[in-house]
Amino acid sequence: MEMLLSTKGITICLFFFVLSLAAAIEIPLSVSQLPTITEQSHTQVAYPFDEDFTIKCEARGNPQPTFNWTKDGKPFDLSSDPRIVTSNNSGTFVIQNRGIINNFQGKYRCFASNVLGTAMSEEIELIVPSVPKFPKEKIEPLDVEHGDSVILHCNPPKGIPPLHIYWMNIDLQHIPQDERVSMSLKGDLYFANVEESDSRSDYCCFAAFPRLRTIVQKMPMTLKVSRSNFIKERKPKLLIPPESAGSSSSVTVIKGGVLLLECIAEGLPTPHLSWVKVTGNMPKDEPETENFGKTLKIEQVTAADEGTYQCTASNPMGRARHEFHVHVEEPPQWLKKPEGGVYSVGTNLVLLCEAIGNPEPSIQWKLNGMPIDGRTFRGRISTREISLTNLQLQDSAVFQCEATNKHGTILASANVNVLNIAPLILTPDGENYATVVGYSAFLHCDIFASPAADVRWTKDDSIEPLSTFRYELNKNGTLEIRDTRKEDSGSYACWAANSVGKRAITANLDIRDATKVVVTPKNPRVLKSHSILLKCQAEYDPHLKHSFKLSWRKDGDELPVNSTEGGRIILDRDTLFISSVLLEDQGVYRCVARTALDTAEAEAQLIVLDVPDPPEDLQLSENQNRSVRLSWKAGASHNSPVNESIIEFEENHWEPEMWQELTRVPGNDTTALLSLSPYVNYQFRVVSVNAVGRSQPSKPSLRYATPPAAPDKNPENIRVEASEPNEMVMKWEPLKPMERNGPGLEYKVSWRQRGVETDWNEELVKKHSLSVRNVPTFVPYEIKVQAVNNLGSGPEPNITIGYSGEDVPDAAPLGVSVEVVNSTLVKVFWFGIPRDRVRGHLRGYKVSWWKTRSVLDGKRHHPEKHFLTFVGDRNYGMIPGLEPFSEFRLTVSAFTSRGDGPESSPVVFETPEGVPEQPRFLRILNFDKDSVTLSWGLPKKANGHLTGYILQYQIINETHEVGAVSNVSVANRSALSWHLAGLSPSTKYKFYIKACTAKGCGKAATEEGLTLAQGTYAGIYEGISTQGWFIGLMCAIALLTLLLLTICFVRRNKGGKYSVKEKEDLHPDPEAQSIKDEIFGEYSDSDEKPLKGSLQSLNGDIKATGSADSLVDYGEGEHGMFNEDGSFIGAYSGSKEKGSVESTGSSTATFPLHA
Repeated sequence: MEMLLSTKGITICLFFFVLSLAAAIEIPLSVSQLPTITEQSHTQVAYPFDEDFTIKCEARGNPQPTFNWTKDGKPFDLSSDPRIVTSNNSGTFVIQNRGIINNFQGKYRCFASNVLGTAMSEEIELIVPSVPKFPKEKIEPLDVEHGDSVILHCNPPKGIPPLHIYWMNIDLQHIPQDERVSMSLKGDLYFANVEESDSRSDYCCFAAFPRLRTIVQKMPMTLKVSRSNFIKERKPKLLIPPESAGSSSSVTVIKGGVLLLECIAEGLPTPHLSWVKVTGNMPKDEPETENFGKTLKIEQVTAADEGTYQCTASNPMGRARHEFHVHVEEPPQWLKKPEGGVYSVGTNLVLLCEAIGNPEPSIQWKLNGMPIDGRTFRGRISTREISLTNLQLQDSAVFQCEATNKHGTILASANVNVLNIAPLILTPDGENYATVVGYSAFLHCDIFASPAADVRWTKDDSIEPLSTFRYELNKNGTLEIRDTRKEDSGSYACWAANSVGKRAITANLDIRDATKVVVTPKNPRVLKSHSILLKCQAEYDPHLKHSFKLSWRKDGDELPVNSTEGGRIILDRDTLFISSVLLEDQGVYRCVARTALDTAEAEAQLIVLDVPDPPEDLQLSENQNRSVRLSWKAGASHNSPVNESIIEFEENHWEPEMWQELTRVPGNDTTALLSLSPYVNYQFRVVSVNAVGRSQPSKPSLRYATPPAAPDKNPENIRVEASEPNEMVMKWEPLKPMERNGPGLEYKVSWRQRGVETDWNEELVKKHSLSVRNVPTFVPYEIKVQAVNNLGSGPEPNITIGYSGEDVPDAAPLGVSVEVVNSTLVKVFWFGIPRDRVRGHLRGYKVSWWKTRSVLDGKRHHPEKHFLTFVGDRNYGMIPGLEPFSEFRLTVSAFTSRGDGPESSPVVFETPEGVPEQPRFLRILNFDKDSVTLSWGLPKKANGHLTGYILQYQIINETHEVGAVSNVSVANRSALSWHLAGLSPSTKYKFYIKACTAKGCGKAATEEGLTLAQGTYAGIYEGISTQGWFIGLMCAIALLTLLLLTICFVRRNKGGKYSVKEKEDLHPDPEAQSIKDEIFGEYSDSDEKPLKGSLQSLNGDIKATGSADSLVDYGEGEHGMFNEDGSFIGAYSGSKEKGSVESTGSSTATFPLHA
């Protein structure tokens, strides 16, 4: 770490207390000191299958200790037996297993000594077990009678516990045990009374010693049971404890051990064993019994378990009892152990030693492993205390205290080191330390000294001790600087001094900037299945860059760096991305930034929002005929409170398994009183709603059936429909299944003619309609429909007025007249028919017309009828789309829903002249350098007497700039060509030709062409036109032109623009705008551009003579109509002649409106 030195030379002073180092710091091994046992063995078993046995004893001290051993209290020479292997500077020795090692069994003690004193280990017992064996013996068979008691003795050999005893037969099957036959704790098999089935010759006792890996078997025993001449019923008699023990016995148990009390009895019938505690209470946890109640077992014995316990063996013949007086004892335990330490010359020493146990332990003091002789010891000695005054160097020694009772011995040692040395600073000189601003810094100065040393710290070049409240000297000499600042950087010195000498070391401190971290967003709320990105922004000191690390934790558990759950949670350094958020993703996410010097963290509480969990535990209460209370438990709201609960029902008669909404409960209420309909077998469920959405439905409630009742309502929407004039069909909306209220639903229909005093006609029907015949045509009737079921009738129904069947009108409109508006539009007037002649609801009037002849040529036409209908009771209408200069006939008829009435007498009218249609073509016959010859065709329809043509032309080029329009009037209406002179050579022109009548001129046909260049092009052409190569070139050009035209045609069919169309867009017809003014709603290309230059009208301004009538005047045809608000929704229909106006399919009319 880089050392940063301050040159400010700040002087801060502080005096510190004297440090007491008696027990705070371990004595450095370089200092002379008493031996200390650091490692030793404890009780050890020498198993015969082990190769060797290690007895450990290690110690430290200066000078290096030497080791001696005792065995059973006598000196033991490790070199006396070649099987013992030792190590240098160690008390540990190894006994090699070369067969018989019984002579090594005993209790060992290790002594570690140097010139200052002797340390002593605790006793180490080495157990050398023998291989357990049953003695070879001949066991005589036992002959007993039925009902006698028998004991089969096992007498297992001695061995290392634990010992497990099993009674089995020769086939290694366990002898069954129960209340009658059981095994004692010693392993004997007891029969409370024998049965003939107990006879067998292979009772075998097996003793298992797991630690010795040995199982031994006793010779099989034979038991013969013979039938008795009489039943030997008798009261119980205790076999354990035997009667010789008397009615009570004493038992001693070690505290913390296991208490086992055993009672086994004989008798016939088989006795039953029970236990009670005579003095005191039984333990809170009922003691467990084993071996079919014959053994009472208490584990982890305490002083509270002491007392008298009684076992009782009972059968119908009597009882037998025995009391156990239980005494709890314990081995020695320390209350106060003697504690050694480092003492300076002239100080005083007090060692305490107190132990408890039952029986009370005896205390023995030893000095360097030997009993203390009070006559020669210069200090004071008592059972529990040793004291010395004015200690000297020669008083250094190891004091031992042993506490002993019959249950064991404990040993405590206290090393008293009397030293007189100068301070030793154990911390290396020149250590570099670093911390961050605001943290505490710890500069170490571990010191060993006797007498204790005075310690002080200075900073930089100052010799004055540090002395502000932010500095604290710990007992071990460490300087703590709290709440560090940048100015705390620098060089520090630790000084230690006592009466023998002094020492000093230096330390360097660097202060770094603290790490800071922020997590955004702070507390995000995210919907389940959505995604969230948490970002961790951290700042840290540049010097700590290499140790800087970021990690993420969730609820305290660190998240792995690699993506988890199949990539759903991705950690990428400073970002945490969670896709498809789950409910279990909710929690506290903490970003932890670590450097070598500090840790900073910031957290974000992720709240996952979801629809509520389904409600639970639906209960029904307050049952009434038409209501019930539904209650439920709300499910988890998942961080969005429930704002509404939707109660749904299902009934299993009309629409089974179809759930319908019944009502809604606001807020987080969990109960609702439900209004119900009669005669319904309900089942309910609840859906909770929060800001996120709806929960899954709850599980359905129990079913609840309401009793039937009379209907609560009558049918609605009563109406009369009829298909025949003398018929009346009454219809209504049937009651819904939930409105029937009971079985046997029918409808009581009542009717009578309105305004006529007569009784009601009545009929009961099950369907929801009734047809009545032979009634007058279109007469009003009063009608009532009432719901009826098996339990009664619904409320008194309301009266509805309906009419009997309609017929077609029987009269035609009168006074039909026509007003010509323009060449394609007329207005028709008529008088409506009388009300009594309609014979139904008047739907409107139908105007029919057909063309009879052309006024232009007098040619008759085959009549093709067209019609428009005008809805409602009205007396006029507009007929658009007529052919100009033609004769028509027109009729009007009224109609009802049944059909049309008779037509009026035909009215004849003629349409006036109109403007001609566009000439069929315009061609350029010949081009010269300054003239051109044009030819054109007649217009498709003249629409009147032609008066001539208007020829127009203007210069054009490839840009938007065009020349002025020149007009030529062709007065000869028969002329179909014209030679136009005075043109400019090598100039492109556009030509227009329009046909005219007295009403004006029509749309123009157009063509473009280029005049020839000035000079001898004609002569050259005449010279080369006869050459063969020129003819071939022209053919190739023609073929190429044909190919280009084919490609353009294909492109045009696919939606591309043809070049001529582009030119027309660029240079439109100069009269296009005026022609458009004559047609209402005429379709226009949105790309069409206005013609630049002056345009002169041939026939002056054509003023509109349009009708002042609104669009309501237009009727409706077979494929369209004008609505009552005047909007057009179609043109007239019928068979149209060539040139007739067709509907555009839009809401805009396309009929001529001007003359």
